[in-house]
Amino acid sequence: MFDPKPILFAVGSLLSVLAVMMVLPMLADVAAGNADWQVFAVSAVITLFLGVGLVLTHRGPQSRLGTHQAFVLTAASWLTVALFGALPFMLCQLRLDFTDALFESMSGVTTTGSTILTNLELAPPGILLWRALLQWLGGIGIIVMAIAILPMLRVGGMQLFRTESSDSSEKVLPRAAQVVSAIGVIYVGLTALCAVFLWAAGMTAFDAVAHAMTTIATGGFSTFDDSIGHFDSAGIDLIITVFMLLGALPFALYLQAVRGDQRALFTDSQVIWFLSVAASAVAILTLWQWLANERPLMEAFRQSAFNGVSMLTGTGYSTTNFGQWGGFAVALFFFIMVVGGCAGSTTCGIKIFRFQVIYAAAKAQIGRLMQPHGVYIPLYNHKPIPSETVESVMAFFFLFALSFAVLALGLSSLGLDFLTSMSAAATSIANVGPGLSELVGPATTFADLPAPAKWMMTAGMLVGRLELYAILILFAPSFWRS
Repeated sequence: MFDPKPILFAVGSLLSVLAVMMVLPMLADVAAGNADWQVFAVSAVITLFLGVGLVLTHRGPQSRLGTHQAFVLTAASWLTVALFGALPFMLCQLRLDFTDALFESMSGVTTTGSTILTNLELAPPGILLWRALLQWLGGIGIIVMAIAILPMLRVGGMQLFRTESSDSSEKVLPRAAQVVSAIGVIYVGLTALCAVFLWAAGMTAFDAVAHAMTTIATGGFSTFDDSIGHFDSAGIDLIITVFMLLGALPFALYLQAVRGDQRALFTDSQVIWFLSVAASAVAILTLWQWLANERPLMEAFRQSAFNGVSMLTGTGYSTTNFGQWGGFAVALFFFIMVVGGCAGSTTCGIKIFRFQVIYAAAKAQIGRLMQPHGVYIPLYNHKPIPSETVESVMAFFFLFALSFAVLALGLSSLGLDFLTSMSAAATSIANVGPGLSELVGPATTFADLPAPAKWMMTAGMLVGRLELYAILILFAPSFWRS
């Protein structure tokens, strides 16, 4: 029998943490003398009341979390945090309606980075900090999910990254909870380090902290309408580029490095593939800017490195309107925005390891076609890939393409042009942030989209962030009958 008790207890715990986090933007508004501190106080009280209520009414011995419960908990957690995270947006001086508030909140907690807000320079500091906090919490949340939940659910090939194995040498730490706790410390440490570097490079302390949180989370919310282009600093561009790359690498490998295995970060095939893709994209964009758009070489490299890495990692920062770089550049950005980073990182998209699995399977199949009697086994990190993993990854590609197509068609049915519909669907389902058209490009926001489009994109963000299966399976009647 399906037992909702552990789910409600976990959701209550999350709401309690979210309520405590609301105190930070409240203090930021108090320090700035902004009356919106009352908004966060009220939101925190409401959230804490419901959170503690769920914890107290469902505490006690908790049964082992089953597969069905884990699927429901994953979806319920993100949806609940997004709903309560929208409260400050509705109650603050911006007075967003529910559609816009939920869009902004969902974009934050899923680390998408699409926004409907304008004139960010005039926004209350509490709201700016709250947007950054939502992305920061979402970033660590997706790492926890990728390490502790998705491998157990065997979602989209994530079973390749189980933290516990019959081979004790494969364990990073004995238990998933310990792994998550240790990675949390690394996550906080990288955020603090990024903030210090940004502050030293010329940002104010507030901007440094806000951008550090959204950089490590590869979220992309900025405190300025012009994003990172506002600062016009090569040093800041370099620092954020480096930390976007760090946020896109598997955090479990950082833990292995801290525990003495520094080679892990440099020998993991997923990391090598990811860095190779990033370097190739930057090189191609640099040449395009230099030769086709006649930009000075160093300026072309600086713009290409920052914006290319930003789109590949799904961060969504920008220093210029790269939607105007020409058709080839837009097409390349469209491709890399769905590729994403490594599994077990804060990034989004399809993920590099799935391309590796498909490549290995295709290579083995070509070998069998050439030599029917030969034995060809697809490998990942020099280990055989189980056939069920290959099937799971192929199913993920199909679901990703299907979800993208449905979302793009839905947006186009509202009268949006082709590029807007396609790029908005891609940026939503891949949790990237900016689109590639004049209406939803890096120099604009999503404020002018019709309300139905915002609801479609909000749903797309949630589906994409939770690796498709965790949401779509809930709509299968057989899931509830079993």
